[in-house]
Amino acid sequence: MGQFVVSPTTHPTDCGRFRASFSVQRSQCNGSPGRVFRLSKTFASREGARLLAVTQGWLQASMTHPPEC
Repeated sequence: MGQFVVSPTTHPTDCGRFRASFSVQRSQCNGSPGRVFRLSKTFASREGARLLAVTQGWLQASMTHPPEC
């Protein structure tokens, strides 16, 4: 199993476009809060937003020392 669980999601905007977000949580920590990342770019399709969320989540989880926000 991997060390992290990445959960991508999309959200509709008021103008009919979609935003992406994802959360990253350690897979072995029961009940510990993860980090939520909300991305500012909008997309015409839900699938485009989901693809960005999946990609960014994978990159964040695979970094040895991810940057602090």
